[in-house]
Amino acid sequence: MKATVVEGVEVGTTLPPMTMRFTRERLVRYAGASTDFNPIHYSEYFAGRMGLPGVIAHGMLTMGTALRIVTNWVGDPGRVISYAVRFTRPVVVPDDANGVEVEFRGSVSAVDGSLVTVSIEAISDGQKVLGAARAEVDLGVRVPHRDHEA
Repeated sequence: MKATVVEGVEVGTTLPPMTMRFTRERLVRYAGASTDFNPIHYSEYFAGRMGLPGVIAHGMLTMGTALRIVTNWVGDPGRVISYAVRFTRPVVVPDDANGVEVEFRGSVSAVDGSLVTVSIEAISDGQKVLGAARAEVDLGVRVPHRDHEA
């Protein structure tokens, strides 16, 4: 029996892919917004001392960007019920204007009533950088929130 929530949403449904460019400038902006000023995100010297192949993107930047494939698809971030990933490889960001591209893909891996599970892939430089990335979203009917009655 095939369970669907909305016409056309079923196991195997693919989400529109997304490619994002991570540059050192983007890392600096993210560091300022997140207050994560760990030098592995801007210094080749410190990244090398930590055994890393170069300056790496913030894990939360990669994770948050990956979730955009789901929120773009459902149109409402409030529909995300849960989200989890495992970091498998760092996203190495070279010190040039081009940075590195990260490709994001998603597909529906489970449907249970209005709850839909989306599996997400993130690929940088030909390597998976996230493992077991899954988001659960509720595609059921939403009622607008009312703060108070008139």
